[in-house]
Amino acid sequence: MSTVIPTPAHGRPDRAGREPVTVIDVGGSHLRRARWTPGHEPYDLERSPSPGFRRHPTDSPAQLQARMVEALCASVPAGPGATAGVSFGAALDHRTGTVYASAPLWGDHAQPFDLLGALRARRPDVDWHVVNDVTAALLHFAAAPARRHHRKIMLMTISTGIACRTLDRRDDRIPVDGGGLQGEIGHLPASTTLLGEPVDLRCDCSGPRHLAAFSSGPGIQRMAEELRRRAGRAWDDSRLHAGIEAGASFETAFRAALDDDDPLARDLLDAVTAPVADVLRTALCLDPDLDEVALTGGVAVDLAGHYRRAVLGHLTRQGLYLTSDFAPEWVERRITVCAPGEADGMIGAGLAALRAQEAA
Repeated sequence: MSTVIPTPAHGRPDRAGREPVTVIDVGGSHLRRARWTPGHEPYDLERSPSPGFRRHPTDSPAQLQARMVEALCASVPAGPGATAGVSFGAALDHRTGTVYASAPLWGDHAQPFDLLGALRARRPDVDWHVVNDVTAALLHFAAAPARRHHRKIMLMTISTGIACRTLDRRDDRIPVDGGGLQGEIGHLPASTTLLGEPVDLRCDCSGPRHLAAFSSGPGIQRMAEELRRRAGRAWDDSRLHAGIEAGASFETAFRAALDDDDPLARDLLDAVTAPVADVLRTALCLDPDLDEVALTGGVAVDLAGHYRRAVLGHLTRQGLYLTSDFAPEWVERRITVCAPGEADGMIGAGLAALRAQEAA
């Protein structure tokens, strides 16, 4: 079942005569679909659970992929000149639309899947455009007039999964490697500690001690469970435990505990942001042309100021060699936590579709 959020209708061609684009954002937890034209907010927004392995635990990856193709095709209304831009939460070949893997959707599965080809075969009446969800979010974030003169912009999403992308504004390009990939940091080796002791957790992809194992949304909940085992009485006395016991979701209880300055919640946030800060420290050290590094995704956006303070705390305690001593503001002014809607994958998917049509 999908949830429809009514918004003002702008379902007319834009000033250039373009019909509305169907824009779809596929995450590990939810699929959002809307209609969009440049200069307007998305409208006729629908939200439904993503057909992934958590919702259909007995399905094979092939069955889950078939469900995904069905859901995406059903999201695009029939009509002449139908165009769809898809922001897809997976490691995919930016050049071809082939999906390599998506641990949040399909778990431990890395057999390439030609998503774009499957969509075109199922609905040849639609002009399909598929990009990675972080690419889409970055395109929207970078389109803001205030970022017109940036040299490079990096956007990292902290959500059900973790990844980042860097856009070079000087040639308007997101470079990719030989596999058509960039910024799949969620599966890089990482480390962190809880209460002074190392933590050993596995990622949804089954790999040990990946960044996503500690710092993604599911990873943070696993870290909280590990903290509960280690903290004992301190956990029982914490605001975080009290919120969960009162029936709040983990996310709500965690945010409320941080608002109340709960020491155990702060310990947890420090532990799960440490591996993220490690990546940012390396990125800024290797590429000083990065004028802004934006953090988005459900985790970062929901925790907002708490999240930024925790990341900057790590970068202050152990920052860039010499730079953090002689120009500490250089790092701080580059770190942004996105406001809600500031890096919208649906709008980015629409921008990607229009850019591809203009380049054709």
